[in-house]
Amino acid sequence: MKLSQFKFDLPPELVAKFPADQRDESRLMVVHRDTGKIEHRIFKDVLEYFDEKDLMIMNDTKVFPARLYGNKEKTGARIEVFLLRELNRDNLLWDVLVDPARKIRIGNKLYFGDDELVAEVIDNTTSRGRTVRFLFDGPYEEFKGLIEKLGQTPIPKYIHRDVVPEDEERYQTVYAKKEGAVAAPTAGLHFSKHLLKRMEIKGIDTAFVTLHVGLGTFRQVEVEDLTKHKMDSEEIFIPEETAKIVNQKIDEKRRICAVGTTTMRVLESSVSTDGHLKPFHGWTNKFIFPPYDFKIANSMITNFHMPESTLLMMTAAFGGYDLIMKAYKEAVKEKYRFYSYGDAMLIL
Repeated sequence: MKLSQFKFDLPPELVAKFPADQRDESRLMVVHRDTGKIEHRIFKDVLEYFDEKDLMIMNDTKVFPARLYGNKEKTGARIEVFLLRELNRDNLLWDVLVDPARKIRIGNKLYFGDDELVAEVIDNTTSRGRTVRFLFDGPYEEFKGLIEKLGQTPIPKYIHRDVVPEDEERYQTVYAKKEGAVAAPTAGLHFSKHLLKRMEIKGIDTAFVTLHVGLGTFRQVEVEDLTKHKMDSEEIFIPEETAKIVNQKIDEKRRICAVGTTTMRVLESSVSTDGHLKPFHGWTNKFIFPPYDFKIANSMITNFHMPESTLLMMTAAFGGYDLIMKAYKEAVKEKYRFYSYGDAMLIL
């Protein structure tokens, strides 16, 4: 398929700047693949579409405060440093993005807070990418504590507003456990503790996988021919216990729901020849676009994504290109809220 097939007009006012007042009271569009029917509901109604012994699979990654603001030595110029991933714990080496990049060269020192933390640029990786070494003498826990104190919740730039204290809680799923993501797995943001309790009472099972969301998930596709696009690698983890539960549900022909595109990518990255899930810990750069034969999940919850994004492409691969593009047209018409803090879609 071609990149241009995933264009649609999105009025800027439909980009959600803040989350819904209550997590589980976002709107929910329900798309039925078998009939093409589209329903308009509230997110907490999602449980009506699942029965006892059905399964929801969730991504339990935890977002850390990845955006730091500091100053360059000598000039004092204000610099944004976005922490992407830790390369070496002992040497405090990190992959980062810097802005404005043209001012940051190898050898520059960057100062954060009241000079509580200093980083030295030691390599260029991409046009905006750098490798930095943090110069810090204390124990690792103290270093991480400083990052927590000085860093900001990395809400996406397209929200076009400053971070507010509420973001720390709301740009995180209630079941987040394993730290390592620089962006939230946003489909999971709609689940409240109360909704999880109702799921448990109804007998709907849950299982967890991990994908530490990197910026590669959101990197723009710059080639018209989708087969030429390369995804960045992201770390994933499928515990043995999760694989066991998922495979039992496959054999029992239950409804298995992937909560979010990140969960779906994890599941499709470790499939056995007989269509079951294999435990795995490693990296995936799987890029899913139509046509694609999904092996594990038979339903999916996802947010409304930006035009020409890899997330929209995966959603179209799962829901069917024509039906999903029709649903998106309807979402715009019905003024659904888009992106990270926006509304949700359930595809059955």
